[in-house]
Amino acid sequence: MRRVMWLTFGAFLQGLAMAAFLFPHNIPSGGVAGVAILNDYFFNVSLGLTLWTINFGLLLLALKALGKQTALWTIYCVAITSIVVDWMYTHAITPFNGTLVDVVYGAIIFGTGVGILFRFGASSGGMDIVALILSKWTGKKPGTILFLINSFVLLGTSLTLGLEIILFALMCQWISTRLIDFVRTVSLKKTAKPFL
Repeated sequence: MRRVMWLTFGAFLQGLAMAAFLFPHNIPSGGVAGVAILNDYFFNVSLGLTLWTINFGLLLLALKALGKQTALWTIYCVAITSIVVDWMYTHAITPFNGTLVDVVYGAIIFGTGVGILFRFGASSGGMDIVALILSKWTGKKPGTILFLINSFVLLGTSLTLGLEIILFALMCQWISTRLIDFVRTVSLKKTAKPFL
């Protein structure tokens, strides 16, 4: 039950960051989110639907590479995130602040959410699945791998989205992936302070 609560909270944070802080500025939180924004821009396709469709193919990959349990928890988290994005995006189409401030808030919330998912044995879908697989094979931190993958994807979309948006997206990636690795590995055990 504790695991379900944490995974639900992490997936909710991810959806909140995307819908309320990043998507109103057309800032993709990662490779798949970038595709979702382009799909919405050109074809008016729901962001949540695009996220779910692309993630389904990657989840099939996760079944074999990461195991059934991780894949099932990922399906659950992707569903929660997609629902939150679709519901909240309709209520948060106007940015809260300027782009820089919203990107920082969004990156912190997004990184915390994904870090929680990684910590409790799930993925947020998208390129996170690829990052977890490569992390398992190489022993490298998944946040670092995710940053490299998404950086290449985001740079590839810069011709369509514009250079300024990509720079904000890369900044978002840098902040969020630092938080992902921190939240995933931080020790929550309390250490007793010596009595003076």
